[in-house]
Amino acid sequence: MCGIFGYCSFLQEKDRKTICEILCNGLSRQEYRGYDSAGIGIDGDKPGEMIFFKEVGKVAGLRKKIAETTVNTSKTFLSQVSIAHTRWATHGPPSIVNCHPLRSDSQADFTVVHNGIVTNAAALRLVLQKRGYKFESETDTEAVAILTKYIYDSQPDKRMNFPELVKTVLKELEGSFAFVFKSSHYPNEVVTARRGSPLLIGVKTEKKLKVDFVDVEFATEGENKSMDALAPTSPGGLLAPPSTNLLRTQSRAFMSEDGMPQPIEFFVASDAAAIIEHTKRVLYLEDDDIAHIAEGELHIHRLRRTDGAQGSSQRTIETLELELAEIMKGKFDHFMQKEIYEQPESVVNTMRGRVNFDQNIITLGGLRAYLPIIRRGRRIVFCACGTSYHSAVATRAIFEELTEIPVSVELASDFLDRRTPIFRDDVCVFVSQSGETADTILAMKYCLERGALCMGVVNTVGSTISRDSHCGVHINAGPEIGVASTKAYTSQYIALLMIALQLSEDRISLTPRRNQIIQGLHALPGQIKTVLEGDKSLQELATGVLANQRSLLLMGRGYQYATCLEGALKIKEISYMHSEGILAGELKHGPLALIDENMPVIIIMTRDSFYPKVQSAFAQITARKAQPIVVCNADDDSIPAGCKTIRVPKTVDCLQGLLNIIPLQLLSYHLAVRNGFDVDFPRNLAKSVTTE
Repeated sequence: MCGIFGYCSFLQEKDRKTICEILCNGLSRQEYRGYDSAGIGIDGDKPGEMIFFKEVGKVAGLRKKIAETTVNTSKTFLSQVSIAHTRWATHGPPSIVNCHPLRSDSQADFTVVHNGIVTNAAALRLVLQKRGYKFESETDTEAVAILTKYIYDSQPDKRMNFPELVKTVLKELEGSFAFVFKSSHYPNEVVTARRGSPLLIGVKTEKKLKVDFVDVEFATEGENKSMDALAPTSPGGLLAPPSTNLLRTQSRAFMSEDGMPQPIEFFVASDAAAIIEHTKRVLYLEDDDIAHIAEGELHIHRLRRTDGAQGSSQRTIETLELELAEIMKGKFDHFMQKEIYEQPESVVNTMRGRVNFDQNIITLGGLRAYLPIIRRGRRIVFCACGTSYHSAVATRAIFEELTEIPVSVELASDFLDRRTPIFRDDVCVFVSQSGETADTILAMKYCLERGALCMGVVNTVGSTISRDSHCGVHINAGPEIGVASTKAYTSQYIALLMIALQLSEDRISLTPRRNQIIQGLHALPGQIKTVLEGDKSLQELATGVLANQRSLLLMGRGYQYATCLEGALKIKEISYMHSEGILAGELKHGPLALIDENMPVIIIMTRDSFYPKVQSAFAQITARKAQPIVVCNADDDSIPAGCKTIRVPKTVDCLQGLLNIIPLQLLSYHLAVRNGFDVDFPRNLAKSVTTE
């Protein structure tokens, strides 16, 4: 949810038109995150002046508004700071007034863009209103902008520098957030901060940086007093800035050989996809980092010195492996369609360098040191949300079979609500495509506090889960732009399967089973291509049998229950058709009452040990006049004549779900396209759910 983008240039002459184009492109690259309005804030013609462009709807509408402006777009700036944002409404409906960037007053002394939720915003708003401050919007973010102005105004005799001011503000906030602050009092400076929401900074220079890291500048002792213990310096003051001394040194990374400043550009974003067209050199901020960009240098401070991260005294400037072509649609109509068709390659990328098919060996470097501890664990607890949860359900049975360790699968939000008992000998696995899912991160922190071994399975390198977990596996699925997370499901499925295979490598009795699965993995990419070749027949189903239907039931058993859950989720979120995944064994316990000749049903009947039981379920629904669509193996000749079928290749039982989900992904895509829905931006949904 919400996309942040900031652009800072130093000694780089840029005209206003170019700056606006860079901002809009940055927002466009983050459209997949889900949003309902967009806005930018740029420097005006006079010192300290800001110009805002805001629009409800898509970034395309914002571009049109900018194109129609009478503002002088040819004006050039040698150095400048501009900020942009796509908003996903939480406090107040989508509107121009609620759209970011949000200002502290009519003069825009302080301007803020924000991703996340400030949970104590209502209390802050009340206190500030009592002190005479006027609010324009209904947002929680405006309370932060006005609070910043209040603290600045209350200290006329002792002006803090910009990062000190932001630090004072942050200490009054509760919730999760990523912020970018801009101010007319601190021209050509920007301060960013994060707690719980992702934020990264791209660096672009003509010359190579002297070092590939930025030092963290810790505050001096005495700064860690609580704000409540500090006496206000103005009568009736709400807050008092702490007596802090931020150590400011010239950042080693940005020193030039002759000591002279060098031209440089900084790009602040919620996602690497927004800056890849400008630079591949990025720095990921950690929770409670405060980054200050000024005079062509980047400085990083900490909100608190003693917060468990004091040992990390540097932030590495990394090189992105991402290519611009990977986040473009290419020959496809939608990102979702592209990502479905990329799965033969994405599953190979997940296995690359990890599976030796000649010797049937799995090697996961991120787990190597922890394998003995995991094998001694009392139980394995999977914790995830949405599609990631379904991938854990899909692999639970093979984990239990290969490790003989009890396995539970938890929805992260429910896990936290129940305050589930966790012990030191538990192994907790947190699955998330983005690595920034708020509920999953909170569940991980809960387990870390209780001493459990925490493992992350994520796609995004540098994400919160990948940094804060003890060990883990990156699924290497490549960028996920569409909200549907199609590639993420199959790559997470394979990554979890590889973990189970490696954990079982010390059990000689399981060698034949393990070898069978590894050889099945070898054949998988070619089999996925075979399934994709049947796309046309799936399109005909979507425009024929399933056209104009209001509801759909998907049923399966064993390994295919997760396939039904994930298929139903895809159909729900993309085509807005009510769909439900049902465990075929539960048919007689209620769902059978829904079955008649008018209820569309998809039943998964691929051959495995549960095949006879699913045949029984098939008989029960056809006896009640249902006309199910059957997902079955290509060589299965036992399906009654006249049944509509979706044929898929046969593979090992625990891998069959990887092939069976592809037709359901395609089906959801074609249903949405037929009904004229926006496949890549389904209503009310966000790609990366960074709030609870």
